[in-house]
Amino acid sequence: MQNEHVRRYYEHLAVKQFSLVIKRLFDFFLAIALFFILLPVFLVIAIAIKLDSQGMIFFRQARLTQYGREFKIFKFRTMVQNAEKIGTQVTVNCDPRITRVGHFLRKHRLDEYPQLFNIITGDMTFVGTRPEVPKYVEHYTDEMLATLLLPAGVTSEASIQYKDEAQILDGVEDIDKTYIEVVLPEKMAINLSNIENYSFRNDLRTLIRTITAMIQQKALV
Repeated sequence: MQNEHVRRYYEHLAVKQFSLVIKRLFDFFLAIALFFILLPVFLVIAIAIKLDSQGMIFFRQARLTQYGREFKIFKFRTMVQNAEKIGTQVTVNCDPRITRVGHFLRKHRLDEYPQLFNIITGDMTFVGTRPEVPKYVEHYTDEMLATLLLPAGVTSEASIQYKDEAQILDGVEDIDKTYIEVVLPEKMAINLSNIENYSFRNDLRTLIRTITAMIQQKALV
């Protein structure tokens, strides 16, 4: 990460230290509050997953966060057990590995709720670049590495714009190749722009836009 392309992003964030402290405090206390509020929902989802298919309730996978540090992301399991060993690590809508309950959880983004644990521990933040698996980070350009200056996020402007990513990749012959050469660079361009214009206020706007997009999506169902 110590290259000239990353330096300008680092220097921009270096003068935002107070805002970054506020961001961390906001993340921590909101994540704890949401965990207790959503605890009944967690329990219902956990029971549904166990009744629907064999395997663990949670899906844990190695991802990269701030400064390239590896961590285990928490998600509700939406696929058959050990699905990552029998296919690509990018998921499409028609993926046969997705369980019945998994389709519902993914449709309503409920599988993301356990990432509250990752936020509480500091591995993730509410708004930031979505964490990638190491195999995709290996394809980052020098400039893309600047997205690792901050903790990985649950949502971002790129996530909002690519909320239908699975549909985009449906029917593609080589999913990994298309993701690495087409989708990833486009998302990273958005993420880099957000870092360049980082402010806590912009984080709040992205969070509100995410909630609004989710509500609109449910209204269309």
